[in-house]
Amino acid sequence: MPEVIFPGPEGRLEGRYHPQKERDAPIAIILHPHPQFGGTMNNKVVYNLHYTFYNMGFTVLRFNFRGVGRSQGEYDQGVGELSDAASALDYLQSMNNNSKHCWVAGFSFGAWIGMQLLMRRPEITGFISAAPPANMYDFSFLAPCPSSGLIINGTSDRVAPPPDTRSLVRKLHEQKGITITHQEIEGCGHFFENEHMDTLTDSVTDYVKRRLTETTR
Repeated sequence: MPEVIFPGPEGRLEGRYHPQKERDAPIAIILHPHPQFGGTMNNKVVYNLHYTFYNMGFTVLRFNFRGVGRSQGEYDQGVGELSDAASALDYLQSMNNNSKHCWVAGFSFGAWIGMQLLMRRPEITGFISAAPPANMYDFSFLAPCPSSGLIINGTSDRVAPPPDTRSLVRKLHEQKGITITHQEIEGCGHFFENEHMDTLTDSVTDYVKRRLTETTR
């Protein structure tokens, strides 16, 4: 998988880019967890989401937010990281301008950034939010949430407690024109350890494949 360096708002950003042979393959970006708590693009959940999308025929990009790995800049409370994600999507789209579907997937902090990106980029047709930290960050910007997606978390998540995630899902369910699918994995912690990782990737595969056959958003 080729390493790529592409321009971000604060200098270069480091990524891994995995293209398909088909010129019109769907595209996806994968967003990693919190940079100040060891989050990188090589996080296990991020890595597995990357390959899950690639194996479904997507051209995929994952990357390090500013200040992580070889990406320049420094942590910016989520504001700069959202700009980094927008730059990553710009880069991915510039290489794949025939793509008809665009997805964003994020884990933990990356789920929060990904859902903000939805609000900026109407071309995003679907999203995956794995263990969104609804207890730590305000998700009220999702008014209205512009596209349908899957929110998936574990019942034993101590970092992002399930009641907060359920509350977020309830709020999103009230919105018209989109469908939020919510799945809780029994006994699973924040990091989808062991067999829970397979459950995560299987659920994402089932959900995305179903959505790709539908014509609605």
